[in-house]
Amino acid sequence: MAKRLPPLNPLRAFEATARHGSLTKAASELNVTHGAVSHQIKALEQSLGVRLFERSGQRVKLTPHGAELLPAVSTAFDGIAAATQRLTRPASSGALSVSCVPALLLLWMTPRLGSFTAQYPDIQLTLIPSNDPRDIRAPHIDVCVHYGNGSWTDCWMRKWSGLELFPVVSPTLINNRPIRTVRDLADHVFLHGDDGREWHTWLAAADALDLERGRRHHLGDARMAAEAAVHGHGVALGDSVTASALLARGMLVAPFSLSVPAVDDFYVVCRNEMRTTPIVQVFIDWLFAEKAGDDSRADAPVAGRLVTRRKRPALKVAGGKPAS
Repeated sequence: MAKRLPPLNPLRAFEATARHGSLTKAASELNVTHGAVSHQIKALEQSLGVRLFERSGQRVKLTPHGAELLPAVSTAFDGIAAATQRLTRPASSGALSVSCVPALLLLWMTPRLGSFTAQYPDIQLTLIPSNDPRDIRAPHIDVCVHYGNGSWTDCWMRKWSGLELFPVVSPTLINNRPIRTVRDLADHVFLHGDDGREWHTWLAAADALDLERGRRHHLGDARMAAEAAVHGHGVALGDSVTASALLARGMLVAPFSLSVPAVDDFYVVCRNEMRTTPIVQVFIDWLFAEKAGDDSRADAPVAGRLVTRRKRPALKVAGGKPAS
């Protein structure tokens, strides 16, 4: 049996009056008379058998019953408004705001903007370099591509890519200060894109945790660490998603054949109500299609590409002898 709900117009009058604290202002918003709003509220009170407002001159104040009802009514109206907006938002035109991990935005997404623009010339992107989880619920952001463990709650998410981590260095630096074995890293500056956890993971796999006591710089994120490595300031940890283009162009080289799975992954995340928005769906589909294209080309020979292994029988310098 269907649940009996109060009529829509009395609920609208109640919500507007509660929000403004005034019958007059509610009437102005709803484009009806002061008397019509008062009549609708009285009808709602009679229907529910409780008082919803205490009246004092021109002002009104919610009773405990009114305060209990208001959040549910407000949420329902907000949901209706959001659904209506999504239905009317076109799939292939308009503005779309995307929050993306800075390294992924600069090194992976930005080079592919031409592909997106060619397919959807009428979508205007606002790209925000960020990995702040608060972006997921920010009303001005439509979708996020973030790095994490997938523990975000009350939202839609889908893993976009895992990644492997491995040291990278500029050709100039490694030519001037060779890295023939893992112990040679002690002569170089460690460039961190995080708090040190990722380098710790790789060094543990290389049986070289004592090297963490060497010189180091913390640069805030993987993008800055990679940029510092390109300029020859030290050795950074690259990953199999964002560093591939830098390796292919010869801007960085990977001196070892050992890679380790990153602790976290890349995820596409958005508010539940945004998931079915056509323009968001278009962008998500494009992201996964581009990644699938990358994966299909993964076996093609590319200069500078790292040969990765998850298990370590013996650490070798790329193209060289086993490391000590």
